[in-house]
Amino acid sequence: MQYLAKVQKKAFLGGAELLLLAEQTSETTWTLLSSERIVETTRLLAFQEGNLVLVDLDNLSQITAVQDATAWILGLVEHYLVYGVTPEALEQEIERAERWRQSLTLKSQEVDRRALETAARRDEIQELERSLKQEREELESRWQALEQLRAETPSPAEE
Repeated sequence: MQYLAKVQKKAFLGGAELLLLAEQTSETTWTLLSSERIVETTRLLAFQEGNLVLVDLDNLSQITAVQDATAWILGLVEHYLVYGVTPEALEQEIERAERWRQSLTLKSQEVDRRALETAARRDEIQELERSLKQEREELESRWQALEQLRAETPSPAEE
C-alpha cells in the first residue's frame, strides 16, 4: 500500500520516523488519514525532516520503498490545479454528470415507451389488415355466389 508521509524525525544513524498523512485507496483515489500514524525505519534515508515522501508498506506495515514526493506533487499541480480543478469544481462536475445521466435515463425510458406503443400500433394495424383481407375475401366470395346465382336464374323478361 502506498502512503504520502512526512519525515518527522531523523534518527542518529540515518533512520527516521515517518508520519503517514494519506493513503492510496485505488489507482486514482487517496484518503487523508484521520488519526496520526507513525512508522519507523532504520534504513538510511536521504531526506530531511519536513520532507514529503511516498512510502510503500507491506502487509506487516514494514517499509518496502521510500521516494521523494516532489515530482508526484508537481504532477498533481500540473494536471489538476493549473486548470482550476478544485474539490468544488469536481463536485459540480459530478453533479452535472449525474443530472446528464438521469436525463439520458429518462429519454431512454421515453424512447422505450414509444417503441412499445409503436409495436402495439403495428400489431393493431396488422390485425386490422388481416381482418379487412378476410372480409374482402368473404365479400368477393358472396359476390361470386351472387353472380353465379344470377347466371343460373332466368330473368323475368326471358320467361
